[in-house]
Amino acid sequence: MAIIGLNPEDKFKAASAEILDRYGIRLSAGTDFDEYREYVAEARPDHRVGEPFDHRVHDMSEGKASWIIGRDESGEIIHLQALRLLPTEGQPVSEYFRQSFHEFSPSELDIDFARSRYRPGPGAKRINGRVVYSGETWIGGAPGQFRGTGISSVLGRFALLSALNEFNADYVVGFMARPVAYKGFCLRMGFMHAEPMALRWYIKHQHEALEGVMVYMSDDDIRFMLDLPTNEIEALAA
Repeated sequence: MAIIGLNPEDKFKAASAEILDRYGIRLSAGTDFDEYREYVAEARPDHRVGEPFDHRVHDMSEGKASWIIGRDESGEIIHLQALRLLPTEGQPVSEYFRQSFHEFSPSELDIDFARSRYRPGPGAKRINGRVVYSGETWIGGAPGQFRGTGISSVLGRFALLSALNEFNADYVVGFMARPVAYKGFCLRMGFMHAEPMALRWYIKHQHEALEGVMVYMSDDDIRFMLDLPTNEIEALAA
């Protein structure tokens, strides 16, 4: 589908609407994180919402955090994702995570924080301004239901666009488990930049560490990605 004469944001909206309609997916968004917890409990009963999106710990008032859910034609939740403006207070994100990386640990695991660590790369040291954290990303559905459909790319870019529109983000950052990132999920979700071995989590009484990759995008990166033709968006997820 060629869309001519529109800005990148409008082109993406038109292209993504066509893909979502094709697969019967309806997206909705909100800022009430009590409501979000109910959605997570419904869709992922074995998952606990992580500390970065715990409104009992952080200021999650409107304008500082939001969530996105997707439902299929039957009304079942098949997608979850949340965004939060980080209180970096003028320091680069490398310093922010150095001081508070423990808040971003996997919620289901018993982490040994004394052995765990965050190591910033050169990109993290340059990231400053209004930084939005993207997390809680989950895509469900029946086995193989959305594989190769372009849905993951549309959902990821929708969140990046939301970070621009809702929070006027200068950067969007996130963390992915190394196996997931190395299989290309970071690119499918729209992230062009990655710093390997940024996080190293040790589970109590276990020797081997779990490694996390930091992914990030600037606002200019996001606008570039939104401007890609629809067939390229779908091809990234194939």
